[in-house]
Amino acid sequence: MRSFCYSLVVVLALFPLSTLARSFFLTLNPEDFSDTGEQSSESAPDGGDTSDWDEFWNSEDELEPGSWIPILDPDLSREPETEDEAVYYSGMVKMIAAASSGGPGVMGEAASEIEAAATAGNPHAQSALGFLYEMGMMREKKREKALIYHSFAADGGNTQSKMALAYIYSRQEMHDRALELYAELAEIAVNSFLILKDSPVIKPVRLHNGAEENKDALRRARGEEDEDFQVLESQAQKGNATSMYKIGMFYYFGLRGLRRDRAKALSWFLKAVEKAEPRSMELLGKMYASGDGVERNYTKALEWLTLASQQLSSAYNGMGYLYVKGYGVEKNYIKAKEYFEKAAADEEASGYYNLGVMYLKGVRVKKDVKLATKYFIMASNDGLPKAFYQLAKMFHTGVGFKRNFLMATSLYKLVAEKGPWSSLSGWALDSYLKGDMGKAFLLYSRMAELGYEVAQSNAAWILDKYGEHSMCIGESGFCTVAERFQRVQSLWWQASEQGNDHGALMIGDAYYYGRGTKKDYARAAQAYMHARSQSNVQAMIKLGYMHEHGLGLPIDLHLARRYYENALETDPTAKLPVTWALTNKNNTRGIEEGINSTQSDFCSCFQVDTGERRSDKVVIVKKADMWPS
Repeated sequence: MRSFCYSLVVVLALFPLSTLARSFFLTLNPEDFSDTGEQSSESAPDGGDTSDWDEFWNSEDELEPGSWIPILDPDLSREPETEDEAVYYSGMVKMIAAASSGGPGVMGEAASEIEAAATAGNPHAQSALGFLYEMGMMREKKREKALIYHSFAADGGNTQSKMALAYIYSRQEMHDRALELYAELAEIAVNSFLILKDSPVIKPVRLHNGAEENKDALRRARGEEDEDFQVLESQAQKGNATSMYKIGMFYYFGLRGLRRDRAKALSWFLKAVEKAEPRSMELLGKMYASGDGVERNYTKALEWLTLASQQLSSAYNGMGYLYVKGYGVEKNYIKAKEYFEKAAADEEASGYYNLGVMYLKGVRVKKDVKLATKYFIMASNDGLPKAFYQLAKMFHTGVGFKRNFLMATSLYKLVAEKGPWSSLSGWALDSYLKGDMGKAFLLYSRMAELGYEVAQSNAAWILDKYGEHSMCIGESGFCTVAERFQRVQSLWWQASEQGNDHGALMIGDAYYYGRGTKKDYARAAQAYMHARSQSNVQAMIKLGYMHEHGLGLPIDLHLARRYYENALETDPTAKLPVTWALTNKNNTRGIEEGINSTQSDFCSCFQVDTGERRSDKVVIVKKADMWPS
């Protein structure tokens, strides 16, 4: 088991891959820990609330209130129960169609129907209308109206509007309100099916890597690096256990263009276990424990988990949970703890997590908050969202850590973004891969409104790259050049507020080159300063160049040299442009072309990989008046 020392800085990373959302790093110092309430000689008489444990998921496929999925997937649609609901659905269908190919005329009809349903009191229509006002689509862009309609929708139970409000409050530094909403949404998220650590559904993909399309991530998203489905199916039919398991997973999660089908998944898993495939055994155990696609049967669940545990230590966690709750067996906390410890001994995140719950609550052990904190941190390092949720609650309540509402809010937001509403990212990506830029832009814009940094970045990138082909719809028709500029700047800035250094760089470039606006070197310099504060190498080089030549900044050769050297210290691959700048003072045109060209080989020498060589922290910045909101 890993060692842990409280005197050291602790770093938590949720997503380590550059293709996913930016990595979340939480740095903890010894002074962050609370010295009160750490140990107790008493133990709790029972297992506490079920929701605290890393348990088997709920078998119900309930969509969150106001989900757009029934509109996007006709097979999941249902008959409207009221007249206003029918008008709402009609308007939403037209809105999606308008984004794909219908244009402003169809979008105008959609907006009118959505507004009619909203006026009738439909909370989901109110949420959609808030989105239209926020975006300025066939309506004048009015933030105050967007806030009002989202407030009405949230009061009516619409969770997407709750996400939008929480994000608005956090940007406006209304921390109490943001904390309250994100805490509520995080609790919903941890009880949802999509919160599973290994579920491929919750992993958003970044469309771009700097100024270029993220071809590696998109190739993986298309499944081009995976084995061909037909080949896998053929191998499975010939008796290959691994192929059987993979095919079962495709049907279970609805991957590779397949509709989710539990019956087919179950069939393939049962065939795989005949070949002693352990992952299928474990999944069958969890399915029987939760009644997911099968009739709930705890005896069978324990049998399958026990078989799986002979090859997979992760199965011990499920066995321990059955003993904690007394499902199919007599409650036995000692045995449960033994199973959790076996899982943790093999560095299984769920084992760490459930041991943390036992020590936090004192479930037949001496209550030890410090030890519980240790286990939650270790589970978080392996990306278990429920562990982040527990850490958020500890920062919120001051148990284990000193109260820190900003940290609690950041962690709650991190977990809330894994809720059911995150499934929109899959539909947005699918639209992009199919070449439907309008639909992709609309869906990413909706997620951007909910506060997803990846969506903000993706929507801005689509608008920047595809321009008119993004089907951007403005106040009275297709977006004007000015409307596109305002929207893309707003999206880049929101992403920049959340640690995306490329966002501030793009804002600076727009003012530097006059893309969609007049050249303004002073504003460009301010944006580059912000990107530089986030360790963006290109911004450092550009600031050096601007100081060298007095573009929006005073001529200062010493400061220019310092920026160039900082760029080299930050990223050694910047050696070529930095060396050129430092040794070729008279060749200014060549320097500028090398710094700013995103297509040339010269530029490729120093462009920064936004994921693998660096990591992003939670960034809290105050919005300057000059930036688009």
